[in-house]
Amino acid sequence: MNNDPELNGKYLGQISEDFVVVADTLKEASYQIRKRKFSDYPIFPISKIELPIGQLLIGKTELAVNWNYNASYLDEFIQREIVSDEAVEEFKEAYKDPDEFCCLFVVDEDFTNFVYIPYPID
Repeated sequence: MNNDPELNGKYLGQISEDFVVVADTLKEASYQIRKRKFSDYPIFPISKIELPIGQLLIGKTELAVNWNYNASYLDEFIQREIVSDEAVEEFKEAYKDPDEFCCLFVVDEDFTNFVYIPYPID
């Protein structure tokens, strides 16, 4: 699996197209994760196949979207060694305001990376 640090147009288009449909659900899930003190760092792994990270929140067949959306948070990523102990502080510094941005962990054949996408303004 090649890890391309740049989000190319193909992914940006697919993610943006889906995000319009799922943004409200992800924003509410982010709020609940933080409100219930699970984590200050919600992460939403997305993939076109099933992922063993987090819990399925929205299946791609449920809303006719391109991706499956799971709900997780930083501690699971540390436990699974996706974010190393040495990289935790760097991750926290790079993490954007969860009231304004959704932290997606995109997993696909040609791309695996964290992507921050702004929630639509009401």
